[in-house]
Amino acid sequence: MADRFAVILAAGKGTRMKSPRAKVLHEVGGRTLLAWSVALAAELGCKRTIVVVASDAPDTTAAARKLVGPDNVVIQRQPLGTANAVDAAREALDGADGQVIVLYADTPLVPPSACEQAFAALDGGASICVLGFSATLPNRYGRLILEDDGALQAIVEAGEATPDQLQVDFCNSGVMAAPVKLMFELLREVNNQNAKNEYYLTDLVGLARRRGLRAAAARCEERDVQGVNSQIELAAAERAFQERAREAVMTNGVTMTAPETVFLSWDTKLAPGVTVEPYVVFGLGVSIESGATIKSFSHFTSAKIAQGAEVGPFTRLRPGASIGRNAHIGNFVEVKNVAVGEGAKANHLSYLGDGEVGAGSNIGAGTIFCNYDGFFKYRTVIGKNVFVGSNSALVAPITISDGAYIGAASVITEDVQPDALALARGRQSAKSGWAKGFREKQSAAKKAGKKPKGAV
Repeated sequence: MADRFAVILAAGKGTRMKSPRAKVLHEVGGRTLLAWSVALAAELGCKRTIVVVASDAPDTTAAARKLVGPDNVVIQRQPLGTANAVDAAREALDGADGQVIVLYADTPLVPPSACEQAFAALDGGASICVLGFSATLPNRYGRLILEDDGALQAIVEAGEATPDQLQVDFCNSGVMAAPVKLMFELLREVNNQNAKNEYYLTDLVGLARRRGLRAAAARCEERDVQGVNSQIELAAAERAFQERAREAVMTNGVTMTAPETVFLSWDTKLAPGVTVEPYVVFGLGVSIESGATIKSFSHFTSAKIAQGAEVGPFTRLRPGASIGRNAHIGNFVEVKNVAVGEGAKANHLSYLGDGEVGAGSNIGAGTIFCNYDGFFKYRTVIGKNVFVGSNSALVAPITISDGAYIGAASVITEDVQPDALALARGRQSAKSGWAKGFREKQSAAKKAGKKPKGAV
C-alpha cells in the first residue's frame, strides 16, 4: 500500500460563528473540530499530517502544534482560496512519495470508510478522487458531473451551473485525494480567474482531465460531510454525532429507553449489557462495564463504573470517581476522586471527595468528606464493612478502619480503629415541660400584639 499523507485546512476565519473562540476549536462530542480531523488522519494511517493555519490565529496554531507537532503546522499567509491553502503544505511534503488526502478542520464527522473509498479509487487507477454526497438541498453546493461510465467529468460551482446541471444532487464535499507529486504539480497550474479572485482546489479535476487523466468520485452520506460555519451548524453537527454514537452503542447491546435524551462524548465506552435511563450526560473519559444500570438525570465525567453497579438518579460523578462491582450510588450523591469498593453503598445526599470507600461499607444520608482546608486537599479512607451514620462530617485526613461504626450526626476528626464505635456530638438533655410553657408565653404575646425583640 502506498504511503498516505493528510493536509488539513484550518485557516478559515469562522466569522459566522460570532465567537471569541476560533471556529475549529469549538467542540462536537467533547472533541474540537480540529482534533476530529487529526484523529481521522491517524485512523487512515497517514504517515504525516500537515495542518494549515492562518497567520493571525495563535490559538489555532497552538492547538495544531500540540496535536501534530510544530514541524507539521504551516501557515497560509493570505486567505487566497483552498488551492492556495493546500499549496502552503508544499515545502512540508517536499519529497513525499505516496497519496495525499485534503481534509477540512470544520468538517468533523467524516468516517474513515468514506476516505478509504477515495484511496481505493486511486489504487484502482484514478489520478484524483473527490468525495461526494447526495444533498437534500443542493442549492449552494458545487455539483459533481459524472460521465456515463461513472468517471468524474467536472466540478461545477452552483453559480456557474446550467439549469440541467443544477438538477444534479450529487455534490462536492471538498475532500480530495491524489498522488502527492501530482497534486502539487497541478496546484502550480491553478489560477484565480474567477469572481472571487481565489485559487480553487476544485480546479484540479479539470486540470487533471486536460492531461488525459481519470478523475473519480466516491460516495458518502450527507451527514458524514456536514460542515460547521455557524453556531446553528455546530448544533446540527452535535446532533448528528449524538445520533451516530447512540446508534453505535445500542447496536452493540446497550439498552436506552429514551436515547434521544442521552448525551455521549467521543470517547464514551459503554459495554454490552449496560442500561441507561433517560436524561443522562456522559462527559469525557467515562467507561461503564456490562450489567451496570445508570438511572435518570445523572452526569458523569472521567469516571469508571464496574459491572453490576447501580448509579443514580441525580448522581454526579466527577474526575477520578471509580464505582466498584455491585456498588450503589444514589440520588444527589457527588463523588470526586474516590474509589468505591465492591458492594458499597451511598444512597442519599452525600459528598464523597478524595479518598476511598471499602467493600461493603454503607455511607449514610448527608455524609460529607471534608477534604479541603482552603489551600490543600486531603484524603478520607474508609475501610471494609464500615457503617457511617447519617449527617456525619469526616474531616480529612482521616482513616475509618474496617468494621467501624460512626454514630449519626458525628463530626469525626481523628482516626477510628477497627470495629470501634465513634461518636462526636453534644450530649442530649431535656427540660421537662419547657415546650408547653414556651407555647403559652408566645401565644399570649401574639394575642397582645407584643412582638419579641428582633421579631419581624
